[in-house]
Amino acid sequence: VQLQASGGGLVQSGGSLRLSCTASRPTFSSDSMGWFRQAPGKEREFVAGIRWGGSNTYYADSVKGRFTISRDNAKNTVYLQMNSLKPEDTAVYYCARKGRPDYYSSYGYDIWGQGTQVTVSS
Repeated sequence: VQLQASGGGLVQSGGSLRLSCTASRPTFSSDSMGWFRQAPGKEREFVAGIRWGGSNTYYADSVKGRFTISRDNAKNTVYLQMNSLKPEDTAVYYCARKGRPDYYSSYGYDIWGQGTQVTVSS
């Protein structure tokens, strides 16, 4: 398994969760990464992305100001801190390695983790 996501769970509206994605890839420090989510009956959508060095981050409008993406290359891990969670944030969250020049589309990513469920109750 190249990407292992964890940290999902059940949380009340307004609460917080931190997702982690640990990579077994030796080139992780050179990989730009992203988080996506998919709710039942909906298409997978971009949530956040981070450049390989961590200097640039990108967010969907729906999560700006609430979610923060970060990485620790020494631990081969990328994080998604999610605050002020809303019921509409309920989805399976996936981490992925960016392999093509597009942060905002799933087309830009070529290696995917298995997903972790986030459920926000109202």
